[in-house]
Amino acid sequence: MNYESQQPPTRVILEQGSVWSRWGARVAWIITGFAVLSALASSGAHSQYFQKGTKVLEEYHSLSKNALQKVAVVEIAGTIMGGNGFARWQLDRIADDPDVKAIVLRIDSPGGTVSGSDEIHYRIGELASERNLPVVVSMGSMAASGGYYIAMANGGADDVIFAEPATITGSIGVIIPHFDFSKLIKKFDIEDDSISSGVLKEMLSPTKDRTPELAEKERKILQSLVDEMFGRFKAIVKDGRPKLDDEQLSLVTTGQIFTADQAKQAGLVDKIGFIEDAIERAMELAGLTEASTRVVKYSRPKGILDDLIGGSSVGARQTTALEALAEWTTPRAWYLCSWWPALIQNR
Repeated sequence: MNYESQQPPTRVILEQGSVWSRWGARVAWIITGFAVLSALASSGAHSQYFQKGTKVLEEYHSLSKNALQKVAVVEIAGTIMGGNGFARWQLDRIADDPDVKAIVLRIDSPGGTVSGSDEIHYRIGELASERNLPVVVSMGSMAASGGYYIAMANGGADDVIFAEPATITGSIGVIIPHFDFSKLIKKFDIEDDSISSGVLKEMLSPTKDRTPELAEKERKILQSLVDEMFGRFKAIVKDGRPKLDDEQLSLVTTGQIFTADQAKQAGLVDKIGFIEDAIERAMELAGLTEASTRVVKYSRPKGILDDLIGGSSVGARQTTALEALAEWTTPRAWYLCSWWPALIQNR
């Protein structure tokens, strides 16, 4: 046998990593394990993680924990995009709960879309009428435009709208935002060549070049829409504030915002006070006592990972970039206290 022709054996040398890399891997595993165990442990303390088929959870707010009769605090917060979100879910929960005897609307919102504000206002009024529930309003930092619109679901009763000393309210009006980028894109040799069934199909397109005649025609059409929606807004305010005469109504429906004191002087709110004052008034209207009343509020149910990532993932839906672009470019009418409504997202 020719040993010289054989290749020498191959040596495999396993190099150990540095001390830092070995310990880094161990630390990473320890942190991961601790995070998982913490999530599982905390889930035992939160039964809502395992509640199925519920959109809102009832929580204790104040007064007697053992009382059966309830005053329900309904939260209207953030920009109002539609009538089928958290606000509607709270109202549905109240509709199924015969122990609720009064509603306190806790409004902290600059308003939102015309349709969303109108639907929530309608749902509150319908529920209150069917169940004979008094509705009292507690305004937070802002209850403007569509937020004020919703506050008018109080049934026109006396002393039912409370504004905190630093509340901003008012902004009663309608806006359809429009931006014209047609001259800007021409500088980059870009032209909007969209194909439509008619020239008015492209109303409010931010990139379409228009003749002065067409621009004026579009403006008249859109102004008629704004005027009609504004008329409805004023009628809603009149129903909710029946003591305002026509002259007073015209003075407060210019789109102006008001401080709490100014709003009280103008007749838009009844009292300067906090949510406890609104709850006390709701109890008075419902004939309840502190000893016999439990004040409750509602929250969104959580997923098991929410303690780690924050927020509430149950029922949440992420908006895609294409949907966000479509939302931003969609013509909408707003009851909103903002100069750039199309960029505001619902909370």
